[in-house]
Amino acid sequence: MATKAATTKETTKKSTANPAETKAAAAKPAAPKKADPAPPGLKEGDVAPAFELPGAGGESVSIEALKGKKIVLYFYPKDDTSGCTREAIEFNGLRDKFAKAKTVVVGMSPDSVKSHDKFREKYELAFPLASDETKETLTAYGVWAEKSMYGRKYMGVERTTFLIGVDGRIARIWRKVKVPDHAEEVLEAAKAL
Repeated sequence: MATKAATTKETTKKSTANPAETKAAAAKPAAPKKADPAPPGLKEGDVAPAFELPGAGGESVSIEALKGKKIVLYFYPKDDTSGCTREAIEFNGLRDKFAKAKTVVVGMSPDSVKSHDKFREKYELAFPLASDETKETLTAYGVWAEKSMYGRKYMGVERTTFLIGVDGRIARIWRKVKVPDHAEEVLEAAKAL
């Protein structure tokens, strides 16, 4: 009989042990749903996702600050690698022509600001390089993707360029970019916009 009474007492104790915790848990809003890791499938005509990120030279790079201008936002995998260096040099070499077309060029990768500073200085790049170490903006633009090399799968930046109009909408998208002559093609599209 004593055992039955003790068990009843324990059950009662468990159900009323922390009514404040139970009430707090019920009142607590559900955690926000995490963003789907799959690319959002941005397409031409969509509003370009906003961002504000640290950049080379201590500057802040944001869509808001560039409002009213055409923007070439190009995503690249890594500072100071052969393809990324060639792409940066080609965009840099056309900077005066992009300026005449009222277009700003912005490069973005997951590299640190320190890495961007070295890269920019080494090749005398005269346009902003944004650092997205958290990969939130890369994910929002759908360029942080699963890649494969020699049968090994890994996550990385898919080389992609977005041309954003003065209205903040995506005018053109180039996916899986091949570097040679790409900057020239983007310039022609910017002039026509």
